[in-house]
Amino acid sequence: MITKKISFRNAFTMLELIFVILILGIVSSIGAEIIAKVYEQYILQRAQHRASLKTELASLQIANRLHYAIGGTVYRIKNTGTLEPIESSFAAGHGNDYVGLQWVGYDADSFEAVNTSSGREPGWSGFCDLNASSKKKIKTLGSKLALTDNIIKNLSSNTKDLSNATLYFPYQTTEHNVSGYTGDDIIDLDNDTLTIAEQYKLAWTSYALKVENGDLYLYYNFTPSPAAALGTTKKLLLKNISTFKFKGSAGGIRFKICKEERISNDFNITACKEKVAF
Repeated sequence: MITKKISFRNAFTMLELIFVILILGIVSSIGAEIIAKVYEQYILQRAQHRASLKTELASLQIANRLHYAIGGTVYRIKNTGTLEPIESSFAAGHGNDYVGLQWVGYDADSFEAVNTSSGREPGWSGFCDLNASSKKKIKTLGSKLALTDNIIKNLSSNTKDLSNATLYFPYQTTEHNVSGYTGDDIIDLDNDTLTIAEQYKLAWTSYALKVENGDLYLYYNFTPSPAAALGTTKKLLLKNISTFKFKGSAGGIRFKICKEERISNDFNITACKEKVAF
């Protein structure tokens, strides 16, 4: 007679299995919560970084543009569309009634350009030879006016040239219209009653920063005269603007810009930058 020996092995009891399942559930829930928190922090930091980067880039562009503003031509734009000199005081309680800035900017592109094919002269030098000039012809030594004319055409998409430019002399806010140019270094003017000076600045466009429907736009390619009517040429500078404030003081313009970065329908992050342009 053959007998079969039965052996038993130790195993988990039902109670132990239940405890193991419970522990695994607790651990997994804690791990999921940690992962969710880490992902949430990543989303917040990414949004904050993007908002800060966009605001910083926009503020740098604004400061760079304002750096070339001609003194006495900077105005603030009220929400009613009227313009006020940037130096004037805000009316009490009305500091939030302004939506933008407007100014005439001198032509830095051709002023800082270099014509390497014929020496290293800029487009316009900014200097006037009084002895060789008259009230309708400005002798501007060291200039290559054909270069200026070409740069203006390129930047304005061939809608403007040097004959659309204006000259500003120091301590004057009245522009003097250019009718054209003769040779490399003679600027022809329309007006023969002005008082000329040894230095000048040449401008072919005004600029404006304006908040429209919560977005900030840069206007350009319109008449280079103080307080001129805005043109239709503009480009989007920054979306979702919550704050755009500015004040003129001590020869500079201080401005603050804040942008919202939307994470969800009910949660936003705001980044702000403040700069001074001289």
